[in-house]
Amino acid sequence: QMPPGITPPLILNYSASTVPILQLAFSSPTLSEAKIRDLVQNNIRLPLSSLPGLAMPTPMGGKQRQITLDLDPQALAAKGLSAQDVGNALAAQNQIIPVGTAKLGTYEYTVLLNNSPKAIDELNDLPIKTVNGALITIGQVAHVRDGSPPQTNIVRVDGQRAVLMPALKNGNISTLSIVDGIRSMLPRINETLPPSLKTSLLGDASVFVKQSVGSVAQEGIIAALLTSAMILLFLGSWRSTLIIAVSIPLAVLSAIALLALSGQTLNVMTLGGLALAVGILVDDATVTIENINWHLEQGKSVRDAILDGARQIVGPAFVSLLCICIVFVPMFMLQGIAGYLFRPMALSVIFAMGSSFILSRTLVPTLAMFLLKPHVAEQGPGHHPEDGYINHHEGDRHTPQHCAAVRALLSFQQGFERRFSAVRDGYYGLLELALAHRKGFLSGFMACVLASFVLLPSLGQDFFPATDAGALALHVRLPLGTRIEESAAAFDRI
Repeated sequence: QMPPGITPPLILNYSASTVPILQLAFSSPTLSEAKIRDLVQNNIRLPLSSLPGLAMPTPMGGKQRQITLDLDPQALAAKGLSAQDVGNALAAQNQIIPVGTAKLGTYEYTVLLNNSPKAIDELNDLPIKTVNGALITIGQVAHVRDGSPPQTNIVRVDGQRAVLMPALKNGNISTLSIVDGIRSMLPRINETLPPSLKTSLLGDASVFVKQSVGSVAQEGIIAALLTSAMILLFLGSWRSTLIIAVSIPLAVLSAIALLALSGQTLNVMTLGGLALAVGILVDDATVTIENINWHLEQGKSVRDAILDGARQIVGPAFVSLLCICIVFVPMFMLQGIAGYLFRPMALSVIFAMGSSFILSRTLVPTLAMFLLKPHVAEQGPGHHPEDGYINHHEGDRHTPQHCAAVRALLSFQQGFERRFSAVRDGYYGLLELALAHRKGFLSGFMACVLASFVLLPSLGQDFFPATDAGALALHVRLPLGTRIEESAAAFDRI
């Protein structure tokens, strides 16, 4: 039902990811623009379109091949003909029609009525009508040639006319998988093309994706290591630190598995959410271990300390989990591109926090049962017997002497404990001061909060923060109605 000659529609399941992930530019020093576009449209676009998740729109640039009939108005008027007469004659005599089949012997043959000329010049010999006893052909009132319609866009690559074909991501297929599929298929396709046809890959989004994903993954690993170091510094027990550190990658892996089940991929937003959750998801395991250690210090056995410690904090830990996760619920109500971007991040944080809570109720107590040891009270200052190297718990049996490196690390941790105790005592004094002057403190606090709103107008607003993708895009807009030849000349000067 479309008008003749219209470009076939490209139907896409559009989303925010339906953007060019790669642009393929084709140029040749010997082939014409029409020939290049014809090769791209029929020999390159069709095989690439079979890749899962890839959508290939109609190429841009070049000249689209078209058999053009140029009418001569003066000749038509002299012969008493109209353009409609020429169109009717061409439509009636340029047909390929199946008329049926013929059964000859043991075979059945398809019979076609083919009155279409085999060469373009033969179209000039098609008769239109007889006027005053003279047969008038198309070539007498028009000229048929192998041409192209007027160009509506021009593409240049390195200053040379070219054909550009964007590759769009369609669906949930990974960008890296699509680009790798294109790169692996192009050498096989190029074997069937003229040697002079040059293929250039422009705007490869997979490079930016790999760099972004690698950067976020690296930051997540650094965050996990720093978190483990801080836990070791504060707890002073390598056994307790090991239990907590093991829960970090397991919680992240569980979140990745849940993201895969929900149809998400590893991208900047999901990895950013996991990196954000790394520092939070250790809270459940840390509180569990600390509470177990507190019960051990009360003289309980390891089993009783684990059961009592885990039972005591399961309620507050679950409420804390809900409070963190509920903050991300409004992101699921976002519409448009904002919702598409931030929903995966919210999912990754919720999955990581939920996995951490389950692990703190199952894996952490199990590891504590194998690694922690009962505390044996003794007179005077001592060290934690469950920790053979570094610990800060007092009132237990002293461990044997260690090497110089371990003693230095132990001394550093104990020094940190003393300094942290001083900071804690200073905080206690400030807290007493604030409680003694509640009205003045609350008034000053509210004044600072209200004063912070003065900074809002200076922050500015933008959809995305400034990023450096390693490329420059120059947009030039010429006056409305400028001919494409003039636009091309203007870009040449630029």
